[in-house]
Amino acid sequence: MSFDALLLLSFGGPERPEDVLPFLENVTRGRGVPPERLAEVAEHYLHFGGVSPINALNRNIIAAVEAEFDRRGIDLPIYFGNRNWHPMVEDTVERMRAAGVGAALVFPTSAWGGYSGCRQYHEDIARARTAVGADAPTLVKLRQYFDHPLLIEAFADAIRAARERLPADRRDRARLVFTAHSIPESADEAAGPRADGGRLYSRQVAEAARLCAAATGFDDYDVVWQSRSGPPQVPWLEPDIVDHLESLSGKGVEAVVVCPVGFVSDHLEVIWDLDNEAAEKAGELGMAFARAATPGTDPRFAQLVAELVTEQLDGAPARRLGSVPGYGCTTDGAPCAVGCCEPPRRRP
Repeated sequence: MSFDALLLLSFGGPERPEDVLPFLENVTRGRGVPPERLAEVAEHYLHFGGVSPINALNRNIIAAVEAEFDRRGIDLPIYFGNRNWHPMVEDTVERMRAAGVGAALVFPTSAWGGYSGCRQYHEDIARARTAVGADAPTLVKLRQYFDHPLLIEAFADAIRAARERLPADRRDRARLVFTAHSIPESADEAAGPRADGGRLYSRQVAEAARLCAAATGFDDYDVVWQSRSGPPQVPWLEPDIVDHLESLSGKGVEAVVVCPVGFVSDHLEVIWDLDNEAAEKAGELGMAFARAATPGTDPRFAQLVAELVTEQLDGAPARRLGSVPGYGCTTDGAPCAVGCCEPPRRRP
C-alpha cells in the first residue's frame, strides 16, 4: 500500500480557560467521574491559565518530524488531530479527504498497549472515518513503540541529567522511580489479546522501566503510578507516586530521580502531578527530588517517528529491545486481535 500523509493523533487539551470543563467532560464521558473531581482537575488547568501545553508540544513534535522527513527524503505531509479537543480528529480526516489523501499512516502519542493507550486510538480512527463517509482515507495505525531503542536512549540520558541535578552528597544514593498513568485494574487485566494473558500495559511499562534502569546503571528501582481520575470505589493500579515517596522516606531514602516513563511529553499531568504535587511532598519529607525530562523534545523522538514510518514505506525491520509483546499496524480502526484491549467494565 502507498501512503499520502501522516496523521499525528493525540489526546488533546484546552487552550483557553472557558474550554477546560467542556474538555474534561469529553475526556470523562461515560466514566462516572464525580463532578467534584472534574472541578478539582479543572483547577489544575486553571492554575496554568486554562491552557494545556499538550497541543503546543505536539505541534513542536510535528515540526521536528517534518524536518526529519526532509532530511530522509520522506515526502509525506503531516496532519494533526485529537480525541478530546480541537483540532478534533474527525475534522482533520475531513481536511485530509478534501486534500486528496487516499491513505495515511497514523502515529499515536501513546507508546503502549491497553484500551486507552492503543485500542481507543483505533476507535478514534474508526469514528473519524465514519464521520467523513465512504470516501474517507484509509488509515493505518503504527505499532506500539514502548521499547524502541531511540525512546529508551532518550529516557536514559534524561535520567542521567536529572541525577546530576541532585545535591552531590546525595546523588550516589538516589532511588530511581518510574511513573506512568494509572488505569483501572480491570482495564489492565483486559489489556492485550486474550491469548497473551492480559496486563499488557503494566507489563510494557515494567519492561520499559527495566530497559531504562539497565541503560543507566541502576540495579534497583521502583515502578509506580500517577494521575488517577476514576471513582473511588474502582480499584486502580497502585501505589501512587505521592504515597510511594512517603514510603521511601520511611525507609531512609533521601533523594529520588523520578522518570515519567509512561509519557512522551511534559503535558499537564506530568507538570502538575510530578513537578507540583510530588515535588512538594518530597520537599515536606526533606527528600531531594529531580524529575527526568520526557523525550518529546529530544531529536531522537522525531527519528523514532521516522523509523516507524519507514517500516511501512520501505519494509525496514522493526527495532525493539524488550521481550514483552508489542503489537503492530492495523487498518481503519481494527484492533490487533479479537478481544484485544477491550474497554474496562463500568461498575454501577
